[in-house]
Amino acid sequence: MFVKLAMLVVFFAVMVAVGLYCRRHAADVSGFVLGGRAVGPWLTAFAYGTSYFSAVIFVGYAGQFGWRYGIASTWIGVGNALIGSLLAWVILGRRTRIMTRQLDSATMPEFFQKRYGSRALKIGASAIIFVFLIPYTASLYNGLSRLFGMAFDIDYTVCIVIMAVLTGVYVIAGGYMATAINDFIQGIIMLGGIVAVIAAVLNENGGFTAALDSLARVADPAVTDMPGAFASFFGPDPFSLLCVVVLTSLGVWGLPQMVQKFYAIRSENAISKGTIISTLFALVVAGGCYFLGGFGRLYGGRVDVAADGYDAIVPAMLENLSPALMGVVVILVLSASMSTLSSLVLASSSTLTLDLIKANLVKDMDERRQVLVMRLLIVVFIAISVALAIVQYRQNVTFIAQLMGVSWGALAGAFLAPFLYGLYLRRATLAAAWTSFALGVGIMAVNLFAPQMFPAWLQSPIHCGAFAMLAGLVVVPVVSLFTPQPDRTIVDHAFAGYAREVIVPASESLGDDARR
Repeated sequence: MFVKLAMLVVFFAVMVAVGLYCRRHAADVSGFVLGGRAVGPWLTAFAYGTSYFSAVIFVGYAGQFGWRYGIASTWIGVGNALIGSLLAWVILGRRTRIMTRQLDSATMPEFFQKRYGSRALKIGASAIIFVFLIPYTASLYNGLSRLFGMAFDIDYTVCIVIMAVLTGVYVIAGGYMATAINDFIQGIIMLGGIVAVIAAVLNENGGFTAALDSLARVADPAVTDMPGAFASFFGPDPFSLLCVVVLTSLGVWGLPQMVQKFYAIRSENAISKGTIISTLFALVVAGGCYFLGGFGRLYGGRVDVAADGYDAIVPAMLENLSPALMGVVVILVLSASMSTLSSLVLASSSTLTLDLIKANLVKDMDERRQVLVMRLLIVVFIAISVALAIVQYRQNVTFIAQLMGVSWGALAGAFLAPFLYGLYLRRATLAAAWTSFALGVGIMAVNLFAPQMFPAWLQSPIHCGAFAMLAGLVVVPVVSLFTPQPDRTIVDHAFAGYAREVIVPASESLGDDARR
């Protein structure tokens, strides 16, 4: 117990110290929200990765999808690395940095307003973020209760309040820069922790070959009659697995707290390095989490999934770890949760302050007051997320749990297509953006309140979220073809940043005199 408590105290002390150290970087709006657009590749890549992978993935998704698909759930982690990280950086990174600076936008709703020339669109995007990002924030605490109960015998309410308060302290004090530095530290912990945990679990089951052999012998007639399904290449349900890959990989392209990381990149060199670092990070952390969860069926005798839910699977796999390694696991899950929580509340507070309050209610708000309001709203958002998490845990309010489940699909379904096409397609129209907003939110709202209206294969929030994103990618260009062209002045201004000439070294380009 002393070892575990000592590790926690040191961890929390470092997080708070970083926040206080970074206060000087958070004096104005650009510094507080974007770190002055001067964040290097390592900090940006780790901030992206740690915001991507929270305790929901390590405890909830790894257990749930590992139980459903066996070792094939590792494909979800591979998809997260290749689609959610590598392709996201390649396709979105540079263009997002250029256009957001050209438009002088610090948030996603502000980007939508200036790119499509509509203040109403900004308000609509802000409302969607407010409604769906808060329950998503509350879901981050779900993975902590069982692990803290196992390691410290601490009440769930106490542990989430402590985590929320300490996260709030360093975000409020140091803004984006404190979040980025702490994300880097937390990312190192996540990398080392997941490797150590996988090694311990495989060793407990006789090594990788023996564990895989045992998994191949597991049978569940309620799921599949295929022999060795849970140790097979694509598992017992390849279509459902593909939907999970699409939702968890492509979805991050439309999440405000993820895309905002590209706003803050310092240079071209930072983008190139960040792409590699972020991809490798995702491959180890996400691939490792889902690989670990793939062996969950070997612990079927320790957990009753029907009674305790999927969140009980990973804790059951870890209950025989040494105290020191259990301490590492707790800090790993804390790191995953706090990094994502800090990113979410920063995105929420900046959106509400800059896009709703300053733009509509207090238009003459100076930078100092804007930063003050953002800090106050961070407190409010953290308090709301804690309250929702506690109510859901103690009262088992089904609606809150369902809203958490559809948040990702609604946000990504609404924003992915208009943001992506806004960076590339000059012809993308305001009507198409509104259509995507309505489609993404509408599909997930129907799934939340009346899933029976969909065919059976779309009634799952996972399948429905993946469908909403893909539908938006088709609908936006189609609607753009049949609606009035956007104002050319607005479009020319937005795309002007791409035409700006820059001087690069010969290692990047041979230049016009290459034949000399």
